[in-house]
Amino acid sequence: MKISNTFLFWVLQLIGWGTPIIINASAKYSSPKLSNIYVTAETLILIISGIIASSLLRVFLKRNITFNKFNRKEWKFIIIGYIGASLLFSSLMFLAIPVGNLLNKTEITLSSLLIISSIVNAFVFMFFWLVLYLSIKLTRQYRSNQIKNLQLETALKDSELNTLKGQINPHFMFNSLNNIRGLMLEDVEKSRDMITRLSEMLRYSLTKNKIDTIALKEELEMVDNYIELSKIQFEDRLQYSFNIDGTLLNVEIPPMVVQMLIENAIKHGISSLRQGGSIHLSITELQKQLIIIVSNSGVLTKNSSSTHVGIQNIKKRLALLYKEKASFNLKAENNTVIATIKLPL
Repeated sequence: MKISNTFLFWVLQLIGWGTPIIINASAKYSSPKLSNIYVTAETLILIISGIIASSLLRVFLKRNITFNKFNRKEWKFIIIGYIGASLLFSSLMFLAIPVGNLLNKTEITLSSLLIISSIVNAFVFMFFWLVLYLSIKLTRQYRSNQIKNLQLETALKDSELNTLKGQINPHFMFNSLNNIRGLMLEDVEKSRDMITRLSEMLRYSLTKNKIDTIALKEELEMVDNYIELSKIQFEDRLQYSFNIDGTLLNVEIPPMVVQMLIENAIKHGISSLRQGGSIHLSITELQKQLIIIVSNSGVLTKNSSSTHVGIQNIKKRLALLYKEKASFNLKAENNTVIATIKLPL
């Protein structure tokens, strides 16, 4: 059950004021000059006085202090509130004098020593109360800020992931539709198949952009559709092969990661080669890691803007989902570009 701040405050008030004052009173019960009735009345007056003064100080601080960071103006309010509450507490303490004269066996005189000691005690008690109150308030505020920051960070992460997962190349969709329109004049049945594949890709992108991971076999279906649609344009210029460990088909991976590697290989590799080229997809397991490798004919371009959209998309998503547990590497060797992703299993 969650305890409210108000309930917790009053519990701490009773314990905080009651404990030291009752301990102090316990020594007075054995005094021959003070009656037990007087000591009890004095104890109640001191506890009530402390609670009243500190409660008013709390109200004053809540109205004038933010409890996030203390500037000069807020420190001024703290000092003013502290002095005022201490003087109020000491004034209320003097009520024990007339009460004592009514209940005690001997008359109690209000001496200068008694006045000074009461004021000093009031300032000391109120100082410790103020330090404790500010410590609890700042601690709760710090924890609250931490929770808010974590919630904000989570919301930003989810928002960024959803944005990244929604970055499907619109040019590919337009090109596919134009290619299918041209294909209709040659092969109606194949055109229907391509329309089905394109609709599956659209449905995939719309339904999977709210989840972080999917089964590998679902991603491979997306890749197969992408390859078949790309072959309408590239025909024999695009050769595709794969080597996939069948035991890994149910492994969860981020959606559209493999598809983006394939898209990048076609867009910045095969399309720039007049004679075309080949793409090979390899998915294996090594040392409790899922190894995804996409290699394609071509060379890495020095123009960073040509490949950065898809590559940066993949890097950001891996960093958000796996932090340092996942890695991405892109290199070129022997007229072949090799993209490697390693995910923890």
